[in-house]
Amino acid sequence: MSADHYNAAPVPPEQGAANAEELAYRLRQQQLTADFGLLALKNHDAALLLQEATRLCAEGMSTLLCKVMAFQPQQGDFLMIAGVGWEPGYVGHARAGADLESPAGFAFQTRRAVISNHLQAEARFPTPRILADHNVKRAINVVLLVADEPYGVLEVDSPLDGRFTDADLAFMQGFANLLGVALERQSYEDALRANEEQLRHALEHQHVLMQEVSHRVKNSLAIVAGLLRVQSNNSPSAELRQALGDAETRVLTIAQLHGRLWQTGEVRSLNLEDFLRELCEKFSSSASTKILTYEAPPVMIPTDDAIPLGLLVNELVTNAVKYASPQKPGDVSISIKPTGDRLRLEVRDHGPGLPEDWQQRKPASLGMKLISRLSRQLGGEPQWENALPGSLFTLEFSA
Repeated sequence: MSADHYNAAPVPPEQGAANAEELAYRLRQQQLTADFGLLALKNHDAALLLQEATRLCAEGMSTLLCKVMAFQPQQGDFLMIAGVGWEPGYVGHARAGADLESPAGFAFQTRRAVISNHLQAEARFPTPRILADHNVKRAINVVLLVADEPYGVLEVDSPLDGRFTDADLAFMQGFANLLGVALERQSYEDALRANEEQLRHALEHQHVLMQEVSHRVKNSLAIVAGLLRVQSNNSPSAELRQALGDAETRVLTIAQLHGRLWQTGEVRSLNLEDFLRELCEKFSSSASTKILTYEAPPVMIPTDDAIPLGLLVNELVTNAVKYASPQKPGDVSISIKPTGDRLRLEVRDHGPGLPEDWQQRKPASLGMKLISRLSRQLGGEPQWENALPGSLFTLEFSA
């Protein structure tokens, strides 16, 4: 707003004033309306908008008194929530009736503007106490609508003789319309911020719940693994001890994979390169670390595929350690490479290779059945072949 806007406003033209005076006065009102429209676009503080509306309205009407009376549904009356020119203690505290017995109440109830140019002689309404306390002689009230619902009234008052006109009413109504739209936008933005805050709290709560569920699942799986270990230690059969030990390893692998997914916060997808590296580092407590090499591209895969892929790799490496007797680095290698829109998993060892009766023996082992089932769960068909030396497992699955 330019500095000259804060100079004394032009004197309102009396009835029969020259056209030039009238034009200058109305142009100033239009400029003040435009200024407030720009302020309403830039500002998001409802209290400031209300206060500026009363200040600019008073300036545009060449008076010192203006206020916004907001309807209070619980009390059924008005509260002065913004205003200029009033004695200390009125703004924010002064109340007035909202019934048809006052100019403001009539405008609010009927949605019709009210001009009272001679309050002392007004036959329609008694002079409200607030106006009497400030020697107000004339007033103009327009209803303030927010989202097409009555919010209150915008009122300009003057202790000076004179008259408000229909042109003044048009200025006031335009101002009230701008203010109503600004308050509606403010209400919408406040509701949006409140919803965003609620959503943020809900997401935080959901994250805590997921972490708690993940923690309990991991602990439950660890308990199951512990029970399998106890049963294995108490079993007289070497074959049964081996089977229970394998089952314990598989359960612990699931627990570790499950914990890894939720600890990193990767809910829908994860980085395959990081995943395979951390999976292979899991073998650091065993001799396989010395013989294991791996590579994978930094592509994203669905987390739904992570656990079956992790179990599959664990099973293949376990078999290689058990049957290929690796001894030096590179004796067991894992690689995952892109092939078009799919990925190709290869696990190679340098052991004795596949036995001659491999095709007949393949379905008999629980481990082989598990490998076959996990491969199909990933959407591929497992392939085994002699690598000369050693054996090679391959699986193409969806990326």
